[in-house]
Amino acid sequence: MKFTTSIRRAGAAAAVAGLAVVGVAAYAQAQAPQPLKIGVMEGFSGVYGDLTQGEVEAMQMAIDDFGGKVLGRPIEILQADHQTKPDVGAAIARKWYDVDGVKMITGIGTSSVALAVRKIAQEKGMIDINTGAASADLTGPACSETGAHWVYDTYALAKVTGGAVVKDGGDSWYFLTADYAFGHALERDVTAVVTAAGGKVLGGVKHPLSTQDFSSFLLQAQASKAKVIGLANAGQDTINSIKQAGEFGITKAGQRLAGLLVFSTDVAALTLPVAQGLVLTEAFYWDLNDETRAWTKRFRAKKDKIPSMLTVGVYSSTLHYLKAVQAAGTDEPKAVMAKMRELPVNDVMTKNGKLREDGRLERDMYLFQVKTPAESKSKDDIYKLIATVPGAEAYRPMKDGKCPFVKN
Repeated sequence: MKFTTSIRRAGAAAAVAGLAVVGVAAYAQAQAPQPLKIGVMEGFSGVYGDLTQGEVEAMQMAIDDFGGKVLGRPIEILQADHQTKPDVGAAIARKWYDVDGVKMITGIGTSSVALAVRKIAQEKGMIDINTGAASADLTGPACSETGAHWVYDTYALAKVTGGAVVKDGGDSWYFLTADYAFGHALERDVTAVVTAAGGKVLGGVKHPLSTQDFSSFLLQAQASKAKVIGLANAGQDTINSIKQAGEFGITKAGQRLAGLLVFSTDVAALTLPVAQGLVLTEAFYWDLNDETRAWTKRFRAKKDKIPSMLTVGVYSSTLHYLKAVQAAGTDEPKAVMAKMRELPVNDVMTKNGKLREDGRLERDMYLFQVKTPAESKSKDDIYKLIATVPGAEAYRPMKDGKCPFVKN
């Protein structure tokens, strides 16, 4: 009888001890800091796939350089492919904000997707930092108090590249334009630059995204007799149109190609014999200085390719966001965005950048020309710097953007 009682007492004690252990574990779990979740959403597949490779690695580099935690919390990356479809991008953003607890989304290339995601972010009062899309409408009619446009836009591309080509005698234009928000905005903004400088636009043709055969479009451009064929497209569409223009002998016949959004990864794919002489605008080049070369060396240890300005843009936007969270002492979106505007942007890509009230990051832009094979010293030696354009000159004045909440 005593033996049975002892067993019962021992069992009860063990049960209590077990409950205590479970309770302590549950308490510890409840007290453990929850991760700060940030997302990178891109068209990782399809026409812009090559441009976006390495963005997740760049985001992780920013987290590592910041120290791996913010406000004592670990930082967790979510990633998704929006497939260049606005409805897919909007659905991902909604789930990330509502269900997964994501506090900031960056990347978001493809202007139609960017505009769709911007609507969701505004609806939720959440942060979206666009590093991939070009449409200047993101800091105009579609601006947001919790949104930012980080790397480049159609206005800057038009002013820097378009302005340089017109100044060099390219005063008549014909456009090959990707038929969606980005292409339309780029053609609009370049047209304004050309006509303001006294040039003429003789016409244009719109092509579907992910076009393989540009022959009919190029024949129309050739027949226009315009001095300049403006390529208001990007990624694989730009690569295909430039290659096929070469096959048609268009440049040999005297017409010029203006690549209005060309990335270093595009030039690498085209090769210098095909791309040589192209004038283009970028926000970053791996070989600008010792700091860019050192960063690129670190990046290539993770992803063996030249980083595009989109890749480095994700690094820059993430790093500045984390600095702002730390300074604000919270991840509350409006407080963080206030700090993002207050703090100067300083990193490998941007020096003393200023995030304006309309969400435009003012930072220097660079006018490059693609080197000839004879000028190049190595496979990755592709650009020569023609001009550095200060951000205050490169970007649209805030008063002209028609951002609804900006008071002029």
